[in-house]
Amino acid sequence: MTAEEHPELLQRWNSTLLAARAGREGPDPAPYGRNLLARWAEPQRRYHTVDHLRAVLTRIDELTDQGGEGGELELVRLAAWFHDAVYRPDRSENEERSALLAEKALTEAGLTPHEVAEVARLVRLTVTHDPAPGDLNGETLCDADLAILATDPDTYGGYTAAVREEYGFVPDDAFRTGRAAVLRHLLGLPRLFRTPYGAAVWEERARENLERELAELTHTPGGE
Repeated sequence: MTAEEHPELLQRWNSTLLAARAGREGPDPAPYGRNLLARWAEPQRRYHTVDHLRAVLTRIDELTDQGGEGGELELVRLAAWFHDAVYRPDRSENEERSALLAEKALTEAGLTPHEVAEVARLVRLTVTHDPAPGDLNGETLCDADLAILATDPDTYGGYTAAVREEYGFVPDDAFRTGRAAVLRHLLGLPRLFRTPYGAAVWEERARENLERELAELTHTPGGE
């Protein structure tokens, strides 16, 4: 899959980088966008695909349209492009490697040291999805990334099936144990979503989806 198959996304990348650069000189954004789209289309991906990238960008727009204020939205959008740019399901350092890629690429592409550092910080924040109070950039990116949890049951089921495919190399019992631990961690958070809109509109449905999945994972056939 090439960037030519997603011209609207490539155009969006170009516009975002140029807006972040705010009139400063720099190289053509398009080669960077093509490289990123190629990464998002790698064959080992089932959930962390171009569709996920598009969904996160759309959710950022939704949060902005629904009263989001403050923050550096172009940097948040750039962080969305990079947050899973390096993705190998059998490795644990994907976010760090994605952040390093952002630091290298965005420095070359003409962003200031502050802008580069902020995008990389946001990418690293997706390890925990735990922005500090008042971190508007972090709240927006993390809520947009987790918004899949608040989709309708069919869409959520497609998400969980795709995640299982990405971890196809993990035996069923080990996967169920690991996934259940992730779900319990999420359900134990005081809030999944930190923006006012996310908390009001997405929180309840997300918890329903997580609780249903956890019950299915931990159900013992023939048991009580």
